Amino acid sequence: MEPVIEIGNLSLTFQTRDSPVYALSGVDLRVDRGDFVSLIGPSGCGKTTLLRVIADLEQPTDGRIAVEGVSPEEARLRRIYGYVFQAPVLYPWRTVQRNLTMPLEIMGISRAERQERARHYLELVNLTGFERKFPWQLSGGMQQRVSIARALSFEPDLLLMDEPFGALDEITRDHLNEQLLRLWERTGKTVVFVTHSIPEAVFLSSRIVVMSPRPGRIVDVIDSGLPRDRTLDIRETPEFLEIALRVRRGLRAGHSYDD
Repeated sequence: MEPVIEIGNLSLTFQTRDSPVYALSGVDLRVDRGDFVSLIGPSGCGKTTLLRVIADLEQPTDGRIAVEGVSPEEARLRRIYGYVFQAPVLYPWRTVQRNLTMPLEIMGISRAERQERARHYLELVNLTGFERKFPWQLSGGMQQRVSIARALSFEPDLLLMDEPFGALDEITRDHLNEQLLRLWERTGKTVVFVTHSIPEAVFLSSRIVVMSPRPGRIVDVIDSGLPRDRTLDIRETPEFLEIALRVRRGLRAGHSYDD
């Protein structure tokens, strides 16, 4: 398989006024094209920090990283990735369509092309008919779907997602998990997804990366043998429960590391 992300012996230390904060230590990771990789670990373990390093929003203090064979900075400048934040980050005075097309306006894409992409990606996230609504007229789950459509609108190869469903209720979260899985199947995008939820990580992923408490290290990388066309019912199967148990054991083992 062709690698999209290659990380070798990567560490990151934040310098603070009183003492350094060791966020990541000796991280080695490869993400292949078409993978859905979830990063899971306890709060403060560096999951989001690692995602931000991939996105060139944080700079490592040691080690190496390549995204599509170039530096994260070059990948950002080439718009190789789309980033979905924990909150939808939509402008309340812009309609759904105009929120979605804002990156395309900045890129100088023609109005006709912007409208066509808005139509296509709103259909992809099941929001056809909501083009002229404002964010405050939508539910939290619908707002996050607009955010996902916006991240896809400039057609990146890689989608980076930082706990996009963490603030939603369980029923909405389950529904969006299913929709995201279908979206991954239809687009073939490579996805790196941060989550605190073991069931979410197991349900969505082709590979699960288990991280230790700070400084974040990779404790285990678990390949999922679950079928790509799975539904929520698979969470009751022995295969699913076996993977979830391995994730849970990895999280417990990670706590044996010294800070």
